[in-house]
Amino acid sequence: LKPFWLCCAVAYVSSLNRFWDALYKTRPSSGRFFASQLFLHTMMDGKIQAPHALSCQEVLDFYGVKLEKGLSQKAVEEQRAKFGPNCLEEQEAKSLWALIVAQFEDLLVRILLMSAMVSFFLAYFDDKSQEEGWTAYVEPLVILLILVANAFVGVWQESNAEKALDALKKLQPDSAMVLREGSWQSIDAEDVVPGDVVEVRVGDKVPADMRLISLRTTTIRIEQSQLTGESQSVSKEVEPVTEKDCVIQGKTNMLFSSTTVSNGACWGIVVGTGMLTEIGVIQDAVKEAATEEEQTPLQKKLDDFGELLAKVIFVICALVWIINWKHFFDPIHGTVLRGC
Repeated sequence: LKPFWLCCAVAYVSSLNRFWDALYKTRPSSGRFFASQLFLHTMMDGKIQAPHALSCQEVLDFYGVKLEKGLSQKAVEEQRAKFGPNCLEEQEAKSLWALIVAQFEDLLVRILLMSAMVSFFLAYFDDKSQEEGWTAYVEPLVILLILVANAFVGVWQESNAEKALDALKKLQPDSAMVLREGSWQSIDAEDVVPGDVVEVRVGDKVPADMRLISLRTTTIRIEQSQLTGESQSVSKEVEPVTEKDCVIQGKTNMLFSSTTVSNGACWGIVVGTGMLTEIGVIQDAVKEAATEEEQTPLQKKLDDFGELLAKVIFVICALVWIINWKHFFDPIHGTVLRGC
């Protein structure tokens, strides 16, 4: 068995490992796309818990807001100081060079790289390399091609994770219509705070997670496929939900940040902004999936198999080299280096 084909076997295991790694990190899961569990059970200072299970008046009382007046400027400043701007966190993007270097940290990839270097070295110093021309470098070139393909897949995978984060930011609206100190005003969506009374109409994007408190039309329907995967818009209502611990689809009186009003109009009171929204929880999940170091059982088995394969390759090569040491000086090889 030639070392070249052993290297191909190493490359196969490495690529298979990367494939399952990508599959695991990109598959949907109830914990990521129905992330309301974190929203329900995380209680922060001033953060309302399970607003969908409360009546409209209870939510208004929690924030000390009157429906016809909205928040005062003082209350807005206090809420902004407590919760910060209504935007998703900026993620520091890795440079292309850093992404490429990261692909060569795997043990199997390093074995391939070393094999390519040794193969190139032997071909370069071989006396027959000048006669054979570029064909003498076929093996190192093929190994390098495998390395490049492996690195390309890895860079593409990590770039997709960063693009997913950017796509989430593009879902957010630019402005919002809020009621403050008794008057309606259009403000930047980034300035919305918990407790704000917000009006949304057909075509508007919801600026933050809101509890529906008043229908301005007979019905209202929301397109929230980016959160739940539902193919059709869903109807919303004012009445509280009896089940306190439920998934997004069960919160029929909640409007979620970055979703779109497909029909109707309503007023809602903001209960979550920035990273405390459902879309913010999803961004955290995407970021964690792109950077997590914890491996699945399958990944661990593949890594163990890769290490075992590397040891087997080393032992086989060493044995073949030792067994054939007498042939190193055989004139048929031309030079000692070629014999080795």
